[in-house]
This record gives sequence, structure tokens and C-alpha cells, in this order.
Amino acid sequence: MRQKPTDQRQLLASTILQVRSLRATSRTALARHLGVSASTTGLYVDQLIATSFLHESGLEHGSMGRPKRMLRTRAEAGWFAGVEFNAERIQITGVDFSGQPILSAVRHLVSPLSTDCIMRTIQEMIATMTARAQSSLLAIGVGAPGIVDPQKGVALEYTFVTDWKQVPIVKILSAAFRVPVTLENNLRVIALAERWFGGGRDLDHYIILGPRSGFGIAMMQGGKVITGKSFAAGEIGRWPWPLDGKKDTVELHLALCAPAIYRRLAELEPTAPVPADLRLAFASLNAERRPAWSGVVEDFARVIACVQLMADPEVFFLHGPLTALGEAFCQDVVTKVRNLVPALARHPLQIVGSSLGDDAGSLGAASLAMEAWVPFEP
Repeated sequence: MRQKPTDQRQLLASTILQVRSLRATSRTALARHLGVSASTTGLYVDQLIATSFLHESGLEHGSMGRPKRMLRTRAEAGWFAGVEFNAERIQITGVDFSGQPILSAVRHLVSPLSTDCIMRTIQEMIATMTARAQSSLLAIGVGAPGIVDPQKGVALEYTFVTDWKQVPIVKILSAAFRVPVTLENNLRVIALAERWFGGGRDLDHYIILGPRSGFGIAMMQGGKVITGKSFAAGEIGRWPWPLDGKKDTVELHLALCAPAIYRRLAELEPTAPVPADLRLAFASLNAERRPAWSGVVEDFARVIACVQLMADPEVFFLHGPLTALGEAFCQDVVTKVRNLVPALARHPLQIVGSSLGDDAGSLGAASLAMEAWVPFEP
């Protein structure tokens, strides 16, 4: 192995990711996916087996041909913490070294919110989870709302927490737990959750729709999450709405977030309180028979049409409480898109309610930590 130590660690990390994802479970497949020689691959595999990160099974006989050995990650080699939060709650999921969820915790937030309260609660929850875990914490991934700078590890702003400005999340958590910490926008980590745990495993181009406490999207293009030059890609919640050029507009996230949609469908006043469990509340509405249904569908269709023409994804994955509206909502939006935009009349547009639940963000944040983690850090 003649690579620099940094390159060696990255190749070791890539080896683990390939095995963990089940894309390559043999030395031959690994060599092909990594683009290195079989002999070099063998050296890395042997090192990872010797350090208890990988396991190579005994002979497994197929119906034909020579038996082969199968590579697997060792679940007990450590665990990754995924933290995701918004204005309503903090959720943390722990996944083992093989990427399987093992721990989970949720803490609901009470207004008024403050940066200090959120960060203190996150640290308390991780510390509690660490005490429960049966292996070592290896890394932490954080999915933060609003605009973040992943390179500096700083959360820049979030509309729903007044003093959430320039928060050095990575610095705070790294100092507290002495492990690598990786930060990203919470919808972008949900895009990673779809790749590891949901319907995006075999897709390279898809979009996450996130009408939750706000409204935003995350874009997966060519197998990579798009961030943008200023890390604001997908912040369509800041669009003026409606898009009619008039002065009496609001920002999109105020009009199409989950609480706003619930109020419309339930025929409540714009400032009326909403149920704590919006997913359950939507499920009990029988919403498609309500007068506001067609208006909500049309508003979503206009947003989807703009994004479809801009990004051309294979699939939209709907996340958040609106998934409780079921397939009828997704199909009605698709139909309305085709009626509104002739260019998309015959386009293979697909909107799917995600199979992942409210823990999608924390699962994605754990995925972020898994993907960023490198063994044998100096």
C-alpha cells in the first residue's frame, strides 16, 4: 500500500461503506467497486478483519460453482448517533456499525425556544444514549433545520428560533463527546435516509418534499446531495407565495407547511392551535372530502411542477405529517400537475409517500455520520 496515510484511511472507509451497503460482499466485488487491484483490496480487507471492523464468513455453498466467502461488517464494532430537530422536537437514533437502528429517543420542545436550550437538550440526550449503548460511540451526525454551512460546521439561521444564528454545532458537540461530528441540513440527511433505509436505494435522482414545521426540499442528483454555493439549495420555503407578483404574498413555508395545511383542511383560523400529533390528525380528517382539498392539491401541484421542470427527478418522496393523507393526495397532485402544465402532461411524474416515519431525519443524520466516518484517525 503506497498511498498516503490519508488516502489509505479513505480507501478503508470506502471499503466499509461498500460492505455495509451490501453492494460488495466479496473481495472480487470490492475490487471492482473500488477500482483497485485484487491484491490491494485483499490487504485492506485483511486489515479491517484484524481490527474487528469486518468479518469474513465461512464457506457458503451455492447451488453451483465454487463456494465463496462473504464479507460483513461487525455490528458490535461501534455505533453512530444521528440527531435531527426542528421547532417541535429533537429526535436521536443510534445505529450500530452495520447500519441497523439500535437506540432511539425523542424530546418534544416547548416554546419559547432558544439556542441554548436546544443545544443543552441535544447533549443530554446523546449522553443518556451513550450510557445505554453496549459499544463505543464512533461519530455523530446532525441534521439541523434552516441554512447550515457543513464545511465550517455552523448552523447559520433558522426562521422558527429567533436567536438561532451562527451556531457552532460541530465545535460544541466535538468538545463534549470527543468524536467526529458532521453537520448538514435536516432535509438533506433525510435524502440519505432514503438511500440507506427507504425507497432511494437504487435511485440516483430524487427529491425529498418536506412540508413539516416549515417547507423545503432536498435534491439528490447523480447520487449526490445538492447543497449549492451558499448551502441554500432547496430552501424553496423562502419563495414568495402565491407566485402571482402581487404585494400581499407570504413566504411559501408559511402557506404550505404541515400546520398551515391542517388548518386549511380542518377549516380553522390561520392562527388556531393544531394537534400535537399532526400525522394522526391528518389521518382522521377524511381530508379528500373537505372543501379545501382541491385548493391544497393545486398549490402543491404548482410547486411540484416548478421543481420537476427545474430538477427532473425520478421520484418525489413526501415526508412529514402529510403522508397520512395517503396515496389519494399524491395521485391528485400528479393529476393536477399534468392539467396545469402541458409540458408535463405525459411526463412519468411520480410522488410517493415515504415508507420512513418521523425518525427519517435522525436515521439520515446517523447515515451522515456513517458515510463521513474514517477509521484509524491520527
